[in-house]
Amino acid sequence: MQVELQEKWEILLDILKKQGRVAVAFSGGVDSTFLLYAAKQALGERTAAVTVQCGWVPERETEEAKQFCKDSHIPHYICRAEMHQIDGFCENPPERCYLCKKVIFTKMKELAAELGYYAVLEGSNTDDLDDYRPGMRAIRELGVASPLKEAGLSKEEIRILSKEHGLPTWEKPSFACLASRFVYGETITEEKLQMVDRAEQKLMDYGFHQFRVRIHGKMARIELLPEEMGRLLERKLRGEIEAYFKELGFTYVTLDLSGYRTGSMNEAIL
Repeated sequence: MQVELQEKWEILLDILKKQGRVAVAFSGGVDSTFLLYAAKQALGERTAAVTVQCGWVPERETEEAKQFCKDSHIPHYICRAEMHQIDGFCENPPERCYLCKKVIFTKMKELAAELGYYAVLEGSNTDDLDDYRPGMRAIRELGVASPLKEAGLSKEEIRILSKEHGLPTWEKPSFACLASRFVYGETITEEKLQMVDRAEQKLMDYGFHQFRVRIHGKMARIELLPEEMGRLLERKLRGEIEAYFKELGFTYVTLDLSGYRTGSMNEAIL
């Protein structure tokens, strides 16, 4: 392990040791898995995980989170949320992430407090400072701690440390919530969330590594890594994917030539 990374790991452990009994907001992704693992190393049995179960998070992610906690012997609690509980969420304004995180983290804090965990932690890293992240305002307002960011860890460094510590998520693709696939102002519905979820599952089934399916009305805009674009354009595979997407309800299926990138829906407002 690089000396600088070892130092950041030690800083992270020191930050966590000062927290007492903690509940980690746990999605099962790269960052929250690493944070939960680090909290367990620093605090042992004073660590728990809380996962939000809702329509805009794929069920496979929730199941993977449950399995990790079971394998790691970490207490795991489910916090359920519905779209109708979040005023303005379905209208999908640019501050949707703020509205959502304010409600979800409030529910998480209440559940954690009932269970005796008075510090709630979440897994933002330093890369999140470079994008439009209105949800971070809600996190600050609610006093939720972001230890990975505080320790100065980037996404790539978290992956390296995750690999060093044998975590299965070290090379897991990044998957933000499904609501981030909608262009701002487009109404979010259960039907459209399922369309996006199934479309992305199909790309996963075909072996694509990192991608997004953005929804613009009845048009699907596929973002892939540049090195994987050629494979999608192979005639047979292209035809199968197009046919499946149209079965889901998409009228048009397009490939974004700019490729995969996080926060592409923010490009229109930045």
